[in-house]
Amino acid sequence: MDARVKELVNFTKEKIGLEHYQLHTVNIYREKNILNGTDYMLSMEWYPNNISEHTDEDCNPVGTAVIDLDINSRRFRRIIFVGGTSLAVGLKFNTNDINEIIHWIEKETGLLYGKQFRIRKQEELNIYFEECFNGIPISPSGSIHFEFDENGRLTLFSVNGSFHSKEMFKEELFSLSLKDLEQTARNQVKLLEFPSSKKEKCIPMYGLEEIYVKNDKTGTIPFEPDVRPYIKIDKVLYWDASISGPFKRREINISETITIEQAFSREPHPDTFPITKLDQDKSIEAVVNFLRKQYPDDSGKWKLTYFFRDNRYINAELKPLQHDLRVYQRKLMVLIDTNTLEAANYIDNQSFLDMFDQYTASENITISKETAFEKIRTKIELKPVYVYDFEQKKYVLCGKLDCEYGVLANNGDVIKLQDF
Repeated sequence: MDARVKELVNFTKEKIGLEHYQLHTVNIYREKNILNGTDYMLSMEWYPNNISEHTDEDCNPVGTAVIDLDINSRRFRRIIFVGGTSLAVGLKFNTNDINEIIHWIEKETGLLYGKQFRIRKQEELNIYFEECFNGIPISPSGSIHFEFDENGRLTLFSVNGSFHSKEMFKEELFSLSLKDLEQTARNQVKLLEFPSSKKEKCIPMYGLEEIYVKNDKTGTIPFEPDVRPYIKIDKVLYWDASISGPFKRREINISETITIEQAFSREPHPDTFPITKLDQDKSIEAVVNFLRKQYPDDSGKWKLTYFFRDNRYINAELKPLQHDLRVYQRKLMVLIDTNTLEAANYIDNQSFLDMFDQYTASENITISKETAFEKIRTKIELKPVYVYDFEQKKYVLCGKLDCEYGVLANNGDVIKLQDF
């Protein structure tokens, strides 16, 4: 074992209190973070000493400690005891003292409670924390999950996403009001058809599409559940002739073997490399050639929205120019080999959408958008949120416009979306 790895293994054993454990496996993996940096992790599996023989290769024995350690920061990303059973010496907490747990998290992460993280939800043996800045939530947000058993022993500690320093935030006083944003809220009310599996029919409903409004009123940031660096394209694709023969999918390999030298030299993840103008031009050509084979009659029907890197492939997202009112829309994702800059595989959600073809058509719409807005006007919420702005490369203060209620377009009933 490399001396540097061995030192980290010994550090982990002493820090977690793994006196009654033996190291079973160790490997290194890497992740790209939202700031386009690379994090290297030392992943370890520790078996309890009383496990002399284990034949099930697909499942770790109860009591196994699975631990991921950030090689650079020496902070634990994950501590998981399989089956909720821990034999670790220490890591025991007073279940009635939340402050003891918070203090331990502060010490292990270097974060300050109330300033950089706060409680999002608390259950009997589980506590969920979310990232914040001076108590204000963040999007996209890092999160922490802490779980313990009835005796107070830590059974799970997981840090997901990135937590950012003060320098990443453009600090401001929140100054937006619902009165100022009434027209924006009106514009965000959309009519969509929601499939109901219980009734096997499509139900038309008005709802407010979430959006972030910048605190300085210079613009908006769309609500995106999955945020990553991307290159916006917005190009309608045309071609004159098809290419004979079906498109042949290639096997997608997302696994990689990381060497010790790569980890300790902090070699950048391939997904952090920019998508150059030449890459874009070649990728557009690859997407068009894919469509000419797989969807030869669709010239002018697809818009290439953006490119982004993921799992060492360039991903191209396409959306149809024409779409209906259904909440789930058609989408294509074409995976482009970065070595050949040719399409290697694709994902089409049409098979998912086909499930709703047997549903009864939407009922007649009797309520106007304006009427729907008036029905939910008092239920619209505006909350301060720091949102990452890829142009400024900082988190900027925004107001999140949202509403938990919708209006049935066939009869005007106001319903809670969660219940629906």
